[in-house]
Amino acid sequence: MTPAQTSLVDALRPIVQPRAIVTDRDAIAPWEIDWRKRWHGRAPIMFEPRTVREVQAIVRAAAAAGVPLVPQGGNTSMVGGATPPSSGDAALLSLRRLNAIRALDANAGLAVAEAGVILADLHAAALSAGRRFPLTLGARGSATIGGLVSTNAGGTQVLRWGTMRGLVAGIEAVLPDGTLYDGLSPLKKDNRGYDLTQLLIGAEGTLGIVTAATLRLAPAIRARAVAWAAVASPIEALALLRRFEAAGDLIESFELLPAESLDAVLAHVPDARAPLATPHPWHVLIEAVAADEQPPEAFIERVLGPAIEDGLVADATLATSERQADAFWRIRDSISDAERATGPAAQHDISVPVDTMPRFMVDAAAACDARFPGTRASGFGHLGDGNVHFHVRAPAGADRDRWLAEEAPVVSRFVNDLVVAVGGSISAEHGIGQMKIDELERLSSPARIAALRAIKSALDPLGIMNPGKLVPLAPRVADQ
Repeated sequence: MTPAQTSLVDALRPIVQPRAIVTDRDAIAPWEIDWRKRWHGRAPIMFEPRTVREVQAIVRAAAAAGVPLVPQGGNTSMVGGATPPSSGDAALLSLRRLNAIRALDANAGLAVAEAGVILADLHAAALSAGRRFPLTLGARGSATIGGLVSTNAGGTQVLRWGTMRGLVAGIEAVLPDGTLYDGLSPLKKDNRGYDLTQLLIGAEGTLGIVTAATLRLAPAIRARAVAWAAVASPIEALALLRRFEAAGDLIESFELLPAESLDAVLAHVPDARAPLATPHPWHVLIEAVAADEQPPEAFIERVLGPAIEDGLVADATLATSERQADAFWRIRDSISDAERATGPAAQHDISVPVDTMPRFMVDAAAACDARFPGTRASGFGHLGDGNVHFHVRAPAGADRDRWLAEEAPVVSRFVNDLVVAVGGSISAEHGIGQMKIDELERLSSPARIAALRAIKSALDPLGIMNPGKLVPLAPRVADQ
């Protein structure tokens, strides 16, 4: 530990429970590596507070000692947003022990969950009360509420319910000086100036530590129907989505994936089976839900039938049981793991206007294949909200570490330029973290970067909140 870190620990020992201070290397090591195993940091200390008061004490003492803090939940960041720097100067601040659901009001449709509550546990608690929390993603068994708020997470139900930002009714957070911002009250109208709650959502822990959130719940699902359809291209997929939207408001998820993503899952996920008997270039996973008596199966069939007759859809099947529906979703949720097993790839979480996305997916893949011979580019994901995960896989036999270090950044720069050229964003739902911070600065307007820096400096003047993430450092005077 550095002298400052030693001073910090000494100051906190009389204040917090012994369990809240972890210095054992074996206990800390698993949390120094990101989920993708691309960033390896070092933290001589990991704090595991059990109460908000302990979080306040830790932040206040860290500010006094000048020790940066890296907040962490389930450590499922896709962009290295929760990994400590390799210098060892920072301490990890784990929120996993703040895992209480403080309140759940089914009548009001609200739940107050602490930062360490695992998403799947919130799902279960809401369902037991006859409600549901309508945000889900593949990492729901480990992702935590604090991290989901801090990254403004998306997932597979954004089409109907929006991102985390739209599901948060209030926030409690510890600010960089250790004071507590109590904004949990779910006011529908609050016109007292700047909205700190919204500012903290998506801030990636750079402006404070989210300790709890008031979340909006939705009515429980009475019935759902899940279908798998084959189409010729993303263009037909979007046309199919527009038909569903014109027919009613029951569609909750509309996920697009190419044949190569399905093939990767079938090759690497045990017991995975292709939903359709014959191969097709593109596939769509559709889920319709109903909270009343309206049968979602009939709704899907009413749209798919004419679509097949018109040649818009090549083939389709409707899940005949919950088990089969879950099997369809397991394919979608397994894509990232399966593609990772096929070899290295430059991975991009991008968004462009929805009507632009189908043509972009086709044209960008062709452009990448031509610009980088031997690579294979394709996208999958949430077509309905304009967000797909666009991956460019390395040529066969490429050395993983060398390709990721030398070639992938060049590929990503090329892809990001294509995205910005059509008015898109280089980060749709994963955040910026440390992975995209240089590209954010390169591709953003001076006004955006100046505003980010000004907000960061105003709320965190000592720069101790998750350093090196989201906000590009201002150039030194000597460099200007």
